[in-house]
Amino acid sequence: MRHGGKILVDQLVRLGVERVFSVPGESFLAVLDGLHDAEIANVVCRQEGGAAMMAEAHGKLTGRPGVAFVTRGPGATNASAGVHVARQDSTPMVLFVGQIARADRDREAFQEVDYRAMFAPLAKWVAEIDDTARIPEYVGRAFEVAMSGRPGPVVLALPEDVLSGGAEARDLSPAPERLAPDLSAAAARIVERLSRAERPLVVVGGPHWSTEAAADLARFAQAQGLPVAAGFRRQDYMDNRHPHYAGDLNVGINPALAERVRASDALLVLGSRLGDIETQGFSLIDPAGHDKALIHVHADADEIGRIWRPEIAVTARAPEMVAALAAQEPAGPGRSDWIGAARLGYESWLTPRETPGAVRLESVVGWLSENLPEDAILTNGAGNYAGWLHRYFRFKRPGTQLAPTSGSMGYGFPAAISASLEHPDRAVVCLAGDGCFQMTLNEMSTAIQHGAAPIVIVANNGRYGTIRMHQERHYPGRVSGTDLANPDFAALARAYGGHGETVERDEDFAQAFERARASGRLAVIELRLDPAALSTGRDLE
Repeated sequence: MRHGGKILVDQLVRLGVERVFSVPGESFLAVLDGLHDAEIANVVCRQEGGAAMMAEAHGKLTGRPGVAFVTRGPGATNASAGVHVARQDSTPMVLFVGQIARADRDREAFQEVDYRAMFAPLAKWVAEIDDTARIPEYVGRAFEVAMSGRPGPVVLALPEDVLSGGAEARDLSPAPERLAPDLSAAAARIVERLSRAERPLVVVGGPHWSTEAAADLARFAQAQGLPVAAGFRRQDYMDNRHPHYAGDLNVGINPALAERVRASDALLVLGSRLGDIETQGFSLIDPAGHDKALIHVHADADEIGRIWRPEIAVTARAPEMVAALAAQEPAGPGRSDWIGAARLGYESWLTPRETPGAVRLESVVGWLSENLPEDAILTNGAGNYAGWLHRYFRFKRPGTQLAPTSGSMGYGFPAAISASLEHPDRAVVCLAGDGCFQMTLNEMSTAIQHGAAPIVIVANNGRYGTIRMHQERHYPGRVSGTDLANPDFAALARAYGGHGETVERDEDFAQAFERARASGRLAVIELRLDPAALSTGRDLE
């Protein structure tokens, strides 16, 4: 006989969970009790949004569901931001939410929420456990659903009396042996179709990526004569130094790459949903009809044909398909001119456009790209500052880019904490805008408490830069609601127990960064930017 909290934690142990992220609440005290004796690290966070984003980042890094525990009502609503990131980014995640006792349902009891209704549009599956003895069944299903097809978040509500109640429950059996299908025939068909194309382009994105997949993709592209473009914030899926890498399909896309998508006569889409960011609001390719041979490989059968009607469709995980493609013999023309032009367009895009000010993001990001270890992990949230990172940093290895394809502000810092805890031996650098960082900077306390040591580079221009950019485009000269009053970020980091510095000249950055890295603890480097530097391609006049 065990109480429900102990039963639940025992299932997490059997599933291999080593770390959970939480903000404690009286609604799941039994779980906290179960964690007391378990060999599972409980990273106690300062706000549920940060906890959920850390769990989501853990899912991205490991390929296994990140786990978060939050309390009912306000705790759940705060955590919903992280659930949204996991959904749009196709990240496996399980959010456990405390719930009122079953006898008090439908009385608008203290912090009562109908979680099935609240999370239905955000999660793959939402359920509430009504029977203590069935906790193993629900937890096992939650992990399977989070990982299956297109991965995503699952939300399980935990009534307080279900957790505190006792039961004799059978633990989960071991995970099944999963046998991969033979994709060689599908790979041969894809290669044959691409061999008839004059201007093919590979687009890679989505979940499931690995070091082996990146190596297979490089071999496949080389053998079949194909340029490769990465999806939005999936730039680490191929070594950016590879001669067949053509750039990334992001918000501030390289115009030459956008034109290459338009001009292509065959698109092989591996793992990506080919969403509105990759297609620039569905303008590079028309969902209603186009003249391209579209080959779509996706892990979720329901995703294929939802927007794009492909000529060839394969339901498979991208890494498994790429492995089969890499095993095929070369076929078709070499297309050296097409590949060379694609590569030249990318390399030209790397040439910095000088922005105003004594400290410039193009210089900072360029230095990071040249000097960080190849396995350094870069994180960011949302804001125009990220455009400099996307444009000027060259990613070398898989698992080195943590960024929200959902465009969520505040994500970069919690993600950096999660990455630092998972990989304490690797450099972790978060690039954050002044507005973005202030959404989750209270997690500096979490980093100090649990020994995370990311380096945060705060791009301080005193405004919500992305919104100001759009404001200048649509309502020029009418500034409204976009200016910010900021703290001394370096002093704030020191107040939390971290290392803090302020940089006001390009030539001072390298030494400041080395001092931050040498400190061995959380560090914040504030860059005092010229407010006129609006984006990589535009300045305020």
